Amino acid sequence: MHENGIAARVMDSAFHIHRELGPGLLESVYEVILARQLTEAGLYLERQVSMPVTFQEAVFDEGFRADLIVEKKVLIELKSVEKLQPVHSKQLLTCLRLTGLRLGLLINFGENMSRMG
Repeated sequence: MHENGIAARVMDSAFHIHRELGPGLLESVYEVILARQLTEAGLYLERQVSMPVTFQEAVFDEGFRADLIVEKKVLIELKSVEKLQPVHSKQLLTCLRLTGLRLGLLINFGENMSRMG
């Protein structure tokens, strides 16, 4: 499946979850529910994937953790904050660069649906 098809499935599931549960839960709750939905839809995913960072020829395992990587093609970064900040998109772009993946989604479950769009 192509990255855009995966992203469409992820977004459909995320909107369904957000409509049903609303904002205010911990990020980890949304993560486990989204992971289950995607797995039940037949998608392969990995949760909390440790991604090392190399700096001056030294490898640091504490680089970052990707919330979800779907089909080894799409990186998903989940938030549950009142409002996304510019740093959140910068983090996603850095994660994409470090993993070599071409598509990432930054999904915030913290905002009301009426404010999204």
